[in-house]
Amino acid sequence: MLSNRILLLARRLVGFAGVMLVLSIIIFALARIVPGDPARIALGPSATQEQVDAMRQEMGLDKPLVQQYMDYVTHGVRGDFGKSLISGRQVSHEIASLLPATLELVIATVFLIVVISIPLGVMTARHRNSWIDNVGRFFSIVGVTMPSFLFAILLQLVAASFMPDWPVIGRINYSLDIPAGPTGLLVVDSIVHGRWDVLGSALKHLAFPALALAMAGIGQITRITRSAMIEHQRRDHVLTLKSFGVPERVIIFRYLLKLSSIAPLTIMGLEFASLIGNAFVVEMVFSWGGFASYGLEAILQKDLNAVMAVVLVSGLFFVIANLVIDIALMVIDPRLRFKEAGV
Repeated sequence: MLSNRILLLARRLVGFAGVMLVLSIIIFALARIVPGDPARIALGPSATQEQVDAMRQEMGLDKPLVQQYMDYVTHGVRGDFGKSLISGRQVSHEIASLLPATLELVIATVFLIVVISIPLGVMTARHRNSWIDNVGRFFSIVGVTMPSFLFAILLQLVAASFMPDWPVIGRINYSLDIPAGPTGLLVVDSIVHGRWDVLGSALKHLAFPALALAMAGIGQITRITRSAMIEHQRRDHVLTLKSFGVPERVIIFRYLLKLSSIAPLTIMGLEFASLIGNAFVVEMVFSWGGFASYGLEAILQKDLNAVMAVVLVSGLFFVIANLVIDIALMVIDPRLRFKEAGV
């Protein structure tokens, strides 16, 4: 059994490496196809051709494409993505300084999705076709269909009208000193350093952006959880438990919820990964200043090195999230382990 688990993990890691290799090739190819000379973008329109040629040599753009790709991979593995064509700073340093802000927002978003959508999905399935079910389905449809930026703007309007003291921009009050490290996540760092004033401010600033970003996920996971619960309620073993007089709450939380968690868990893993790159609209509305909005600015400014790094890091989160979800699903459902092992 242990050897099977090790074999399955090895397969997943090999697949992980293969996906990242293909992704790096696609990113490199697209970066070379996009119109515009990176050296000219870095130096500006007033630079002479000699200066542009010197910059191209410094950036390695005069080398054969194969050598450029090998340099890109070897430097990327070390976390060296070159310098930003706009700011002149190391892209890896810029990403390292901005990524914790987006990670904190995404983690809070996933937390809200879990604590709201799972109970709501269970409740609507338990009270199927009642007014509770109708209300839950209405809010789930609204969450799925309404864009995140619209939720963000509506929350800002609500705060401006009814909660004037509630912060709607930034990550923390500017009058507070941000604790130095160790994670860059303000909520975690404030707890580590015992800065409860920073913790309160960080949570208040985090609430509205996380809620706006979570609405689509809440609607989607609620619908999936409800459908899975209703489907598994018809299974023979569940009907047998009911016939033996097992309390409904025991059936729901000990049996049904575990069986019904496979599909929502898969979606939540993908949701976490996609939010890393798709949070830019909410970040811009709330002036969050994170990794996602940095990626959007890099695309608009044609900052080649920054764009390549942002896409690669976003893809890395997708692959890692899929790997973690695969392992979690095998732990929850042993049938998947036997299927993968060919038993």
